[in-house]
Amino acid sequence: MARQLFHFPLCPFSRKVRILLGEQKLEVTLVVEPFWNHRKEFLDLNPAGQVPVLVDDILVDPRKLPVPKVLSNSDAICQYLNEAYYEGVFMKGDVFEKAEIRRLTAWFDEKFFTEVSGPILYEKVFKRYLGGGGPDSGRIRRALIACERHLAYIDKILTDRYWLAGDGYSLADITASAHLSTMDYFGSVRWDPCPMAKEWYSRLKCRPSFKSLLKDRVSGIMPSSSYEDLDF
Repeated sequence: MARQLFHFPLCPFSRKVRILLGEQKLEVTLVVEPFWNHRKEFLDLNPAGQVPVLVDDILVDPRKLPVPKVLSNSDAICQYLNEAYYEGVFMKGDVFEKAEIRRLTAWFDEKFFTEVSGPILYEKVFKRYLGGGGPDSGRIRRALIACERHLAYIDKILTDRYWLAGDGYSLADITASAHLSTMDYFGSVRWDPCPMAKEWYSRLKCRPSFKSLLKDRVSGIMPSSSYEDLDF
């Protein structure tokens, strides 16, 4: 059984795992999962009914067939991939540097998702699948205002850092770029007022691990004209 990732193209948590897999050059079969349908076969893999879900083959005994292992939750999957295949390179440094990586990773997975990427995705994408009516323009407007605050914070952090958590590219950069890339798909990020954040994201966008994300499309929702532009 080949390595599989059950995902949804614009899900930032799925994108987080996809970027890390790309950085590690690990082959994976991407399976688009309409998780809102609560498909029984998918729920058997993850009773929580959420993407991403990684099915990985573990060679326990070279004399036997690999044993498939099912992992869910983007943070758990990334920690697993980082430790199993890359000797912790995306979570390296002293105890304080590792704490900063964890802090920023949680910032985007929790605070940014709650205030920005989650509301935008629900109003612009998932609402149509769930039969929730048209987008709530007020909620979208509040999310866009919040996005500007978050971007200004990133810009401030990057004043004296090359990467978000310090000198090394880490899981914090991967997580932040995964969430921002979903916003960038809609052209919802005002980059120009935050030149440090824009330059940082441009470097990320040029990495080979980002290539498949820039080819993503969702039926009925075309990306912004600058989405694939590396010199946006």
